[in-house]
Amino acid sequence: MTLNIPEYYKEVSLRLNRVLDSVGLGEDIRWQKINMWIQTQNMSVVCGGQRFLGSQAEATTTPGLQSDIDTNVPMDYTIIQNLESRVPGVTNLLVVSDENTPPGYVKLQYVELDLPLPKYNEQNVASKLDIFGRSVLCNDCWKFNIADEHHGPANTKVISKRLSIDTVSAARLHTWPDKASEWLTRNRRYNWPSKRTIDLVQQTGALLVPVGHKHSPEKHLQWRLSISFGEKLLVWLFNSTQYKCYILLKMISKSFIKPVVGNDVLSSYHCKTCIFYLLENTPTTMWQPDNLLLCVEMCLRLLYTWTEAKTCPNYFILDENMFQYKVYGHVQGQLLGVLSNLLNQEGRYLTKMSCDHIGPKLVRTCQSPLLKLELENQDLFSAAHLVCYPIGFARLLSSQEVSLDVKTFVRKLYCSNIGSKLASISLSSESPDQRCLDIAHELLLLGSSSDVTSGKLKLAAFYLVLDNLDMCEGVLNVIHANYTNTVFDLFQLSPKLLKDKINENLTVSEIISHCTALTVVYEPLEMKCIPKALIPEIFRTTIVHTDVYYIFMLTMVDPKVYLHFLEYLCHYRQSKTAQKQFALEDMIYVIQHEDPYFTDTALNLLAYCLRQEGRMIHAYKVLSKSMKMSMKVNNGQRHNAAK
Repeated sequence: MTLNIPEYYKEVSLRLNRVLDSVGLGEDIRWQKINMWIQTQNMSVVCGGQRFLGSQAEATTTPGLQSDIDTNVPMDYTIIQNLESRVPGVTNLLVVSDENTPPGYVKLQYVELDLPLPKYNEQNVASKLDIFGRSVLCNDCWKFNIADEHHGPANTKVISKRLSIDTVSAARLHTWPDKASEWLTRNRRYNWPSKRTIDLVQQTGALLVPVGHKHSPEKHLQWRLSISFGEKLLVWLFNSTQYKCYILLKMISKSFIKPVVGNDVLSSYHCKTCIFYLLENTPTTMWQPDNLLLCVEMCLRLLYTWTEAKTCPNYFILDENMFQYKVYGHVQGQLLGVLSNLLNQEGRYLTKMSCDHIGPKLVRTCQSPLLKLELENQDLFSAAHLVCYPIGFARLLSSQEVSLDVKTFVRKLYCSNIGSKLASISLSSESPDQRCLDIAHELLLLGSSSDVTSGKLKLAAFYLVLDNLDMCEGVLNVIHANYTNTVFDLFQLSPKLLKDKINENLTVSEIISHCTALTVVYEPLEMKCIPKALIPEIFRTTIVHTDVYYIFMLTMVDPKVYLHFLEYLCHYRQSKTAQKQFALEDMIYVIQHEDPYFTDTALNLLAYCLRQEGRMIHAYKVLSKSMKMSMKVNNGQRHNAAK
């Protein structure tokens, strides 16, 4: 097959990246997940518990893929690879193999404490004699709990309809397995992985899983070598394109391949192996966002080549053919047929992919006129919203010398506003239109980088309304991390300070995007896309003085107050008591010590949280204080929603 690259691949790749970001595959969310699993792992290890592996721990899954949580419970064995490494005072197990042991599998031979040679103990029910008369550890002594299901060597506990935990008991080999020694010195044309990464992977050793080769007569005596910890490290080091390519391969397999050939032929591990080999044999510069579709196609071509040869070599142990007894006869023909069909479609199959609604979302991204917004309506939009900001700031943004530079900022702000309105309109109906919600979501994502806070806070509120608490928490964590001392709230960013930063070779758009926390502004049309506590804030008249009077119904809230308020609501619904209290304390601190501009709104939101906590007397006192607050915006007047 020749590699002809259609012209539209780059454009589709960029749009596909955006769609994947919308289902939680952006770098911010990815590293939030990885850090969560690292912290969970650290707590588990301290308590002597299991270790986490697989797609969940790698952060390479989505709701549509429905990946299980894979855990490893360590066996209390001392594993050695030569007799010179024996540990005195304990029973050692020596890693051995012979011509009858399939590649990727080993046996574990008993080594008695002070004897030079292994000895068979008939009273040990876990030991058996192999065909060479060696006393080896039997793998079938690890029985499954009859109350649970099991998948291969894993004991499966079903948590819910979409989530289960697969637990595997495995012995740990703390040194690098001799059978994988070739991987350490392999000739790598493009220096992937790097020497430092190879050293780190080598230190992870291997797991010995109690399962034998199903077609071996000694399968009950064999243990499978698994470099799971090293694989997890390599996946964590994927760049964004490599990471998304791997997940797309899994989605393609689930959507198109498994329905034809079944679940046992092409696994996610085959997809991971394919990525690993391609990374060794392609330049890193190829793995860029605008080449995402091309990278996926190259993976499919490699899988096609392997299927033709009926050989898929294990990445760490070349002699192990992972297609053996899987790809043969009619199964090979079916797999070749579906891979050939996918390759001939030149990416069009992506529009039909049902997993996580990627297909419909990609179609709308490429075709929807809402995502090809023109700027003719943005002048009216910016005029309506800039009056919410200090006069000097608004005039500076509107001035001729920065108008072109600020065009990007206005467009992003416009996307957030339209996305929030579109979501609210859809949610107002008894049966929300999923297509409208998807488009609204994409618009909110486009607008989430308008500044440090406001666009992201609207996105987090959207997730909260949809009860997508994991995504909401992820966005709020990103805001929290970016809200540093170098970020200025809108009313701190005076025209003079703005001009000083321009003199530091920063454009106005960059200053707003990276250094400014804009006030969050909601209109009545966004009512269904905001927390209920903010709805009373909309339905009171606001009068703001500029050169003329504007009378319109808006709610405005200080970004830091709104951040902690959304954190409180999110953790409240997640029943995370400690995090909820931290958010409430942060909110109280901001109100008491940082003098928010819209103090009455801040106090009203605080009163709502106190009512949720059952602290009615405190809530009443806060509302009473709010009603006494005077409006500070340009000496205007505002009816207080506390009434």
